[in-house]
Amino acid sequence: MNEAQKQFGRPTADWLDLSTGINPIPYPFSTPDSFSWSRLPQADREGALIEAARRAYRVSPVAHIVCAPGTQILIQLAARLRPGVSVEIVSPTYSEHRSAWQLEGGEVRDVPDLPERTNADVVVVANPNNPDGRRWTPLQLSALREHLAGREGLLVVDEAFADIDPSLSMAPHAGPAGLLVLRSFGKFYGLAGVRLGFAIGAAEDISRLAAWLGPWAVSGPAIEIGIEALSDELWADAMRGRIAELSGQLTRLLCANGLSVIGNAGLFILAEHPRARAIYEELGRAGILVRVFDYAPTWLRFGLPEPSQFERLETALAEAVRRVA
Repeated sequence: MNEAQKQFGRPTADWLDLSTGINPIPYPFSTPDSFSWSRLPQADREGALIEAARRAYRVSPVAHIVCAPGTQILIQLAARLRPGVSVEIVSPTYSEHRSAWQLEGGEVRDVPDLPERTNADVVVVANPNNPDGRRWTPLQLSALREHLAGREGLLVVDEAFADIDPSLSMAPHAGPAGLLVLRSFGKFYGLAGVRLGFAIGAAEDISRLAAWLGPWAVSGPAIEIGIEALSDELWADAMRGRIAELSGQLTRLLCANGLSVIGNAGLFILAEHPRARAIYEELGRAGILVRVFDYAPTWLRFGLPEPSQFERLETALAEAVRRVA
């Protein structure tokens, strides 16, 4: 956002930021009590957060969980579990995964799809994938985990957007060696600033991650907000339906303006247009920020707008497409 402000000369308050893929309807949490602000995080409350995550993500009883201040730090620490090994990353996807494994001396190779068999020590996949929304079934992922575990390898599944479709999740299958699942709290619950994430996996891997994170890794207020939100199954079920409605509305809007939808992860849509970069520039001048990709110059990724902002997007996009025609 800071770069966009400099590029287009607009203050923060004037922007409609559709670049992030974060739920525009945040969870309506209760204000945490004063003790969560004034005391160090309490072990029993952290334990309650982990149990809330276990229920919400349907985690296997044999799996272990650690909470962290966001998944970014877990992406970095996961690479320390198997330093200096060969890594395949299903791409294109988050650049942070490549950076983390390279920093730990990994020999990293991008692969276009989930391999059935591989000579790599580690495979990293986002499910659903970002930015194209591709999905893989637990059956496919379990087969690969078993293949990797047979030689002490590791399958890392980044489930940042899996709350939209819980049937995709490998969390219920976690526990056996060879699988590490990363879950992001902030995207689905619309509370990215809370900074909360979880790693789910085998005892040894989770113990090492917990040791590296150290005590009090997650703030007291984040713990309380996380417990409340993750325990609210009615809100989550209703929100999945609401997101589906908004996603459908955004799909229709994009198609009506001549863009082709080529990927959908619920909280964001990947579209294609031969003048994508020019449309990005026109939207930026109108104060609307979307994602562009150097490696795919015809792609644009749109996050979901707030319901009240659809009209603004529709007007700006129609004008942008008209100008670049």
